[in-house]
Amino acid sequence: MEFQRNTVKLHNKYFKPFISDKEIHKAVVAIAEKLNNDFASKTPILLGVLNGCFMFASDLVKELNISCEVSFVKLASYKGTQSTGEIKSLIGLNENLKGRDVIILEDIVDTGHTIDNLSAQLHALGVNSVTVVAFLFKPNAYRGSTIINYTGIEVGNEFLVGYGLDYDGLGRNLKDLYIIIDEV
Repeated sequence: MEFQRNTVKLHNKYFKPFISDKEIHKAVVAIAEKLNNDFASKTPILLGVLNGCFMFASDLVKELNISCEVSFVKLASYKGTQSTGEIKSLIGLNENLKGRDVIILEDIVDTGHTIDNLSAQLHALGVNSVTVVAFLFKPNAYRGSTIINYTGIEVGNEFLVGYGLDYDGLGRNLKDLYIIIDEV
C-alpha cells in the first residue's frame, strides 16, 4: 500500500495512518452513486452534523447530481476520546422540515446516541422520512435503534482522527484518517 504518511501527535496522543484520502474518496463516490439513484425523483434536505461531517458533507455534495438543499446542526457527545453518552444540542435547525425527506450526514456513528436523539427530534418536527448516511460506522459499538441506511466504511472501536474527526479540537484538517496508538 502506498499510504505511508507519518505518525502525528495531537495533544498527548499519537496516531498512525489508517485510511488514505484515495480510499476515502472511493467510499464517498460510492455513497453518492447510491443517493443519486435512490433520491433521483426527490428533493431532500441534507442535514450535516457538525463539526465532524464538514469534510464528508462537502465531498459528498460535489458528487451528487440530485436536487437537494444543505443545512447543518451542531451536536456534541464527546470529551477527549470517550463518548459522554449525553447529547448537547448546540446549534438548532432554522428550516421548516415538516413533510420533507431528510438525509442526515454523519462523519462517524458509534454508540448511536447522537443519531437516535437527532432522528427523534426530526420525527417530532413532522418530517416525511429520515435517512442516515454514516461515512464511518462502528457496528460493534452501535447500540442505537435508528437504521443506518448508507455506510461508507465500517471500522472497529478504535479512536480515529482526520477527515473532520478530532481529538479535543485537533486533527480535523488531516486529509487521511489516523488511528490512535499507544506507543510510537
